[in-house]
Amino acid sequence: MKRHWRNTSHDQESPPDSDSDTRSTRKFPLTRLMALFLFSLFLFSLTFLLPHPPIQSSPTAKALLQLKQNQQGDVSDSVELQKDKLLGGLIASGFDERSCLSRYHSATYSKGLSENPSSYLISRLRKYEALHQECGPYTESYNKTVKDLRSGHVSDSPACKYVVWISYSGLGNRILTLASAFLYALLTGRVLLVDPGVDMADLFCEPFPNVSWFLPLDFPLNSHFSKFDQKSDQCYGKMLKNKSTTDSMVPSFVYLHLAHDYDDQDKLFFCDEDQTFLQKVPWLVVRTDNYFVPSLFLMPSFEQQLSDLFPNKETIFHFLGRYLFHPTNKVWGLVSRYYQAYLAKADERVGIQIRVFDTGTGPFQHVLDQILACTLKENLLPDVNRKGDVVNSSGRPKSKAVLMTSLSSGYFEKVRDMYWEHPAATGEVISIYQPSHEGYQQTEKKMHNQKAWAEMYLLSLTDVLVTSSWSTFGYVAQGLGGLKPWILYKPENGTAPDPACQRAMSMEPCFHAPPFYDCKAKRGTDTGALVPHVRHCEDMSWGLKLVDSNSWQ
Repeated sequence: MKRHWRNTSHDQESPPDSDSDTRSTRKFPLTRLMALFLFSLFLFSLTFLLPHPPIQSSPTAKALLQLKQNQQGDVSDSVELQKDKLLGGLIASGFDERSCLSRYHSATYSKGLSENPSSYLISRLRKYEALHQECGPYTESYNKTVKDLRSGHVSDSPACKYVVWISYSGLGNRILTLASAFLYALLTGRVLLVDPGVDMADLFCEPFPNVSWFLPLDFPLNSHFSKFDQKSDQCYGKMLKNKSTTDSMVPSFVYLHLAHDYDDQDKLFFCDEDQTFLQKVPWLVVRTDNYFVPSLFLMPSFEQQLSDLFPNKETIFHFLGRYLFHPTNKVWGLVSRYYQAYLAKADERVGIQIRVFDTGTGPFQHVLDQILACTLKENLLPDVNRKGDVVNSSGRPKSKAVLMTSLSSGYFEKVRDMYWEHPAATGEVISIYQPSHEGYQQTEKKMHNQKAWAEMYLLSLTDVLVTSSWSTFGYVAQGLGGLKPWILYKPENGTAPDPACQRAMSMEPCFHAPPFYDCKAKRGTDTGALVPHVRHCEDMSWGLKLVDSNSWQ
């Protein structure tokens, strides 16, 4: 049975939801038209009869102008930020940012480069990256050269030649020697390949795009690394003694022993005549615990290249370190969390790196006395008010965060308690921190080295730095941070030296065991007195370090 709805006006069926406006429009069309006309007339009168503000004061015009200016500013800021992230072009773009956060995020920790790298250095790094991509592990060129290595065959003109760095010694030494080996590879057109050892991959991101710098596990000489020494037949020093370095007897590889115990024959590596022979060898395998860069600057064959790469001679490790050594995400987490929690908000950050070579159980009173004597005399830290009175200061007092690193917690506790028990005489707020105290050096322990690497990096983020004599840990921190530290003299006979410390001539590390030999005259000489930019170190009188000769003439 159908149900119907009756429309009283038109007497037809329609659903209950039919449009009722249809009926109204048909019934009152003139009324609606009249209302629309009157409303339009009202708007017309407002537009033309009322006064208007001048067009230049229009909020819309101002907003558009401001938007344009902001957009231009945003573009400029974006370009500057990108430049900072790439450290003035030192680092290549195109890496996966998430796989190594420190590579691009380090710029946000307000520690950029001390100055811009030379355009020549940047161009050479890009060329090296292209070479590494062509010759790196498992490339066609690498596979061919490895095949020749296995057979003992030496090609007349191999497409790629290599420097293989053996992982050796403590972490600070490894960082310095790896930078030295890379510079040598850059100067000689070789590709650097790195023995990963037990923990290198857990400490450092890959520095080169697309192709790894780590030696593959199936590299044919891997099992021999621990056996190579000065008695090995492939050792260059022994080859010289045996007179087996003729042009007709070029070996497929040579072992270079450049560690602290190397002899006079091994040291001939730093002579141009010997480099002429070594340049023919496809594979050079090097073991060293020395930052040997200063001696490269004494070699005439490298002189012009080095001058073009580094117009300022004291920036070598600073630039190479920031280019090569990026903490892995695990280590970067240690760095960034600690920095944000304890150091970021301070007005000034002071780093104190303590390395004690004394035998016996510390902490030692004479070392504490030396630290305080240096930091107070050089106004790095304020003295305290021993009367215990609170020093009034108007406004917010200046804050100093002091980052101390040591295998022992004793020095940190003494300094912390001093500033807790007594107010600073200047009214400053002094906070003392120490991330870890491992007790003793544990070279082969992964977490120990991750903490050590994090602490070196944290020290590099400070504004002023105090380091210990002979310590490669301190050398790495000062070089990465572009800092000229105050160096604590090495104590003798259990007494604090007077003066306690000295300001470093440059941020460069010290070469602890340099050769003292004039290759041209073939006799001994003082290699720290040959050129203005290579001098003896402050903390080791026989060592060599690079300085900016323009600043020390």
